[in-house]
Amino acid sequence: MPFSHNNGIRYFSFDIFPRTLTQAVFTRQGGVSPAPWDSLNVGGTVGDEVERVLENRSRSFAALGRTLDSLFDVWQVHSADAVHADAPRPAHEDHHKADIILTDKPNVTLYMRFADCVPILFHDPKQGVVGITHAGWMGTVRGASAATVKAMCARYGSQPKDIQAAIGPSIGADHYEVGPDVVSQVDQAFGADAKRLIESRGGKTYLDLWAANRIQLQKSGVEQIEVAGLCTACHLDDWFSHRAEKGKTGRFGALIALA
Repeated sequence: MPFSHNNGIRYFSFDIFPRTLTQAVFTRQGGVSPAPWDSLNVGGTVGDEVERVLENRSRSFAALGRTLDSLFDVWQVHSADAVHADAPRPAHEDHHKADIILTDKPNVTLYMRFADCVPILFHDPKQGVVGITHAGWMGTVRGASAATVKAMCARYGSQPKDIQAAIGPSIGADHYEVGPDVVSQVDQAFGADAKRLIESRGGKTYLDLWAANRIQLQKSGVEQIEVAGLCTACHLDDWFSHRAEKGKTGRFGALIALA
């Protein structure tokens, strides 16, 4: 699970995907934003200046040999809704509200922003399809991972056994404390599996989002799964963490594209 550097940009790439695939989860290093967004903040709704955000996005794309005019992104709303990107999103066009993006077009770069929620990247080498999913606790209990697999099969003819899925850097079970309402919804969504996801210690309750999404993927028939195992709250030198930084932070980006 290597880190790479290019022109000052530090990013993480998954081993499960072929080298011909363009994919990265960018750290917070290598940008132009000051504290508390230091430095590669790509979130446009956290108080940073838009010019710096655009420069950071441009640097991120350039590090992977992609241009910003290939971008397709969405307004992330903690759903399990999917959008199919047949072309880049025109800059003047409103964002779709969704948390899953899929494409089979090499000229499209799928892009999302994170700061504790789980980035999940998908690739079907047989059908030539890629996808990216944003799964916080709400998206997870709503079945975003399973919905992604279902959408790939319905639209592109994917078979779950052919799909490669990668669960990226996000808040780990060691830091993700949750309350009774979340526990109740996890119980409802996962049934008997919920006991594998919830841990109580020191009078507090913690949720394992990595395991939850892995279970969803496996139950959807996905066999090829990689988990980065990197907790955003543990490694603030590399990642923005909404929870650890008490909301005063930026967003890191993740992208995937067919070569």
